[in-house]
Amino acid sequence: MKIGLILIICSSVHYNCLSPIEYNDTFTDWYTCMDTGYTESRLIMENIGVEKVNKEELFTKFACFEIPETESET
Repeated sequence: MKIGLILIICSSVHYNCLSPIEYNDTFTDWYTCMDTGYTESRLIMENIGVEKVNKEELFTKFACFEIPETESET
């Protein structure tokens, strides 16, 4: 089983979200995907910076999802 990860950056001030960012790597288990989602969310906020996060009231959300296997993978 392969698991993918998408991350989304949203603003509470503007009531909108940017387009989802699909993480390039895939995962073999749910835990690793979730752990990476939390880690990447923290890094995104750090890279954006305190001032902009506070001004725009930014937050991240993420989701792990199962990638269906194709017949050639079975």
